[in-house]
Amino acid sequence: MSWLYLVLGLVALQRLAELAWSRRNEQRLRAEGATEAGRGHYPFLVALHAGWLVAMLVLVPPETIPNPYLLSVYAGLQFLRLWTVATLGRFWTTRILTLPGAPLVRSGPYRWFRHPNYLIVIAEIVTLPLAFGAVAIALIFSLANLILLAVRIRAEEAALASRRSL
Repeated sequence: MSWLYLVLGLVALQRLAELAWSRRNEQRLRAEGATEAGRGHYPFLVALHAGWLVAMLVLVPPETIPNPYLLSVYAGLQFLRLWTVATLGRFWTTRILTLPGAPLVRSGPYRWFRHPNYLIVIAEIVTLPLAFGAVAIALIFSLANLILLAVRIRAEEAALASRRSL
């Protein structure tokens, strides 16, 4: 059994389940009048996340034994990720959708951080490759992610600005 294949398979399944949940929420929010912002950068975000997993699949030897500490850190991040998704509930999507008049969520991790999911993703993108000794993948994809997040957060902040006072 390859730890790499097992872990990447589980991560891919989780991401696919999240995309299904996101699409379901997107449809409901759009039906209620939500609008999308930052549409132009979205394909790059999808490519980054898919590329991150593919890079590990292609460049990391399948027999690599992961660092158990770093793999545990990554697993712990999944609980934080689920907490963030659960806190947003029906408002969680992978796109920037905003529903006019809806108050912003200020519970769960949003009590302390404006963008907790992005902090978790930053940690995931560096931790999982490092768990398998893939330093270059961790560095390259972290840098690309930070560039994309700068664009995304700017778009999200602009989209949510009108709702900050609600």
